[in-house]
Amino acid sequence: MSIASAAQVIPALRGLGHEVIAVDTATGRLEGPAERRLLTSGVGPQPPSGRALAGIRQGAPALAAETAGMRDVDVVFLALHGGAGEDGRIQAVLDLAGFAYTGSNHIASATAMDKDLSKRLFRAAGVPTADWSMAPATAEEIGATLGWPVVVKPNKQGSTVGLSVVRAPAALAPAITLAQRHDDEVMVERFIAGRELTVGVLEGRALPVGEIIVPGEVFDYRAKYQAGGAREIFPAELAADAASRVQELAVRAHAALKLGAYSRIDFRMDPEGGLWCLEANSLPGMTAASLLPQAARAAGIEFPELLERICRAALRKA
Repeated sequence: MSIASAAQVIPALRGLGHEVIAVDTATGRLEGPAERRLLTSGVGPQPPSGRALAGIRQGAPALAAETAGMRDVDVVFLALHGGAGEDGRIQAVLDLAGFAYTGSNHIASATAMDKDLSKRLFRAAGVPTADWSMAPATAEEIGATLGWPVVVKPNKQGSTVGLSVVRAPAALAPAITLAQRHDDEVMVERFIAGRELTVGVLEGRALPVGEIIVPGEVFDYRAKYQAGGAREIFPAELAADAASRVQELAVRAHAALKLGAYSRIDFRMDPEGGLWCLEANSLPGMTAASLLPQAARAAGIEFPELLERICRAALRKA
């Protein structure tokens, strides 16, 4: 997904007259053919394997090496999603090197990536979120405290990687094992049935609410990144008071995590109209068809203008 975002952000910024240098956090600066080859590779139907991710992590110091040759750069546009791109580590490197960059600072980024910590802060700020427990937990404990079904997922991961909906006690342990392949901390959360809603926050204000209609129970990796995987409606067909309420909660969640100039906050609306915050995305997808740009377009902000505003906000923050 990071590559898909970069493939659209780079030409859009160049179209605005900006000089853009492409840098891969694993291999370093990309020139001509290497840039074109990487940025046309697309998003596969499955997330990268553990071996592929390990290779990327081993090469991540390339970014630190590149900073020495980037002193004339005004702002670093982070087209990174999940893992080391969204959990604050890259942001910490850029902070130490003195660069302005888009998104949230390293502390807020790490907080948003940690679902357990995020949910604690949501509750402290009066943002409803589903009950949860952290593994290890037995099926008997989960049945008594959360009931069935539950969602089992890595605590610090994105794109629903390693996520399972568990409906019976016997399936809990295998689901925890699957999630542990992606993170040593695993969350077990009460499953909320209902409508999938999302709200972009830009410079402290909520954008129009969107609704995601998926063929299955969750907005999974395939539904997110493959053509025809989901139907997205902006603005969502909601009563005015419900739309205002979810927008208010999104801004409150954004502030609770001390996020930067933009984010995307995801919710479920249950059949009774209750709203439940699922998570915050500190670096949401940034293709023109991604959810945040769609929300911005519904507010009259086209993709190039959105990128320009994000860059200028980063410069003001610096």
